[in-house]
Amino acid sequence: MQNKLMETFKKLYGGEGEIHSYFSPGRVNLIGEHTDYNGGHVFPCALTLGTYGIARKREDRKLRFYSMNFEKLGIVETSLDDLVPSDKAGWTNYPKGVIWAFQKKGFEISQGMDVLIYGTIPNGSGLSSSASLEVLIGVMLKDLFGIEISMPEIALIGQYSENNYNGCNCGIMDQFAVAMGKKDCAIFLDTNTLKYEYASVKLPDAKIVITNSKVKHSLVDSAYNDRRNESEKALKDLQKVADIDTLGDLTEEEFEAHKDAISDEICRKRAKHAVYENQRTIRAVKALKENNITEFGKLMNASHVSLRDDYEVSCEEIDILVDLAWEIDGVIGSRITGGGFGGCTVSIVKNDAVDMFIEKVGQGYKEKTGHEAEFYVVEIGDGAGVVE
Repeated sequence: MQNKLMETFKKLYGGEGEIHSYFSPGRVNLIGEHTDYNGGHVFPCALTLGTYGIARKREDRKLRFYSMNFEKLGIVETSLDDLVPSDKAGWTNYPKGVIWAFQKKGFEISQGMDVLIYGTIPNGSGLSSSASLEVLIGVMLKDLFGIEISMPEIALIGQYSENNYNGCNCGIMDQFAVAMGKKDCAIFLDTNTLKYEYASVKLPDAKIVITNSKVKHSLVDSAYNDRRNESEKALKDLQKVADIDTLGDLTEEEFEAHKDAISDEICRKRAKHAVYENQRTIRAVKALKENNITEFGKLMNASHVSLRDDYEVSCEEIDILVDLAWEIDGVIGSRITGGGFGGCTVSIVKNDAVDMFIEKVGQGYKEKTGHEAEFYVVEIGDGAGVVE
């Protein structure tokens, strides 16, 4: 793959100068959804699917971007003097946003770049193609310009650019998982403090299977921001009666004791999900450490119900995929993953049931929706970095 990308880069831009290769993974979140901007815990892992990049520093201020996923667009040319978001910039708003964010944080970038991108993460799948690209560009800038910056700081800059340049009010989970991934491990991250630990996810008798609904509803960005605003309203009401900084500070019992302080019923449901999901995530990691995969699966299932009913970020197609999965012997747990309103489910499936899972879920989904689902039996990989 790297050789093919290097050949394409040289055909597009010429072969002179120092050319560098990079890779940045996608991520799947095993449990802990919509907790990352509510001060809770998440449990994502990096995938071997991801975004490849080839780049070379220029002597002028031009920025030239080419994506092998959008070949018809050709080379998109801009400059360091045009770091302004716009509809016509399309996918290049993401790399431009990261460059802009680096400059905002005080890092000097005075020369342009020639960049080639190729992603193996399906667009709109909820596997963090945008965070993968953001962290990839951050690693490029660190490497090409000799910037002294840690991987957690690159993750934070990626989040900052998506919040303030691209207008999606996301939490830190996606960028952190992409930047800090570790092979065969998930990251148990406290999003309030950024304290984290790696937990081994070696499943000798099971596989992680991602099912892509091939559906992405257009309201995802606006609804994401709505959910965040609703959670913040709930927090403000709770802070009148409880000494807390985030919803993640509450146990289920404390929430039940104070929930009537939340004046709006919808905001109360959003807060309930954030509190209960955080506690589910803590218990799920404990279960995994104790090798209790059955309990982990039950908590995954409960997570989906909460995301469907209390946070209301699922959709008909995703619910069909999960319901079909739950009917199959050998499925330990299954839930929606990602921001919601389409995208993917993540399931833990016993080895001897994987083929049946793909056949039955695929067939049932096609019959009920008319859509063809895609299945990825995934491996957990390392975080973003330079490819030697």
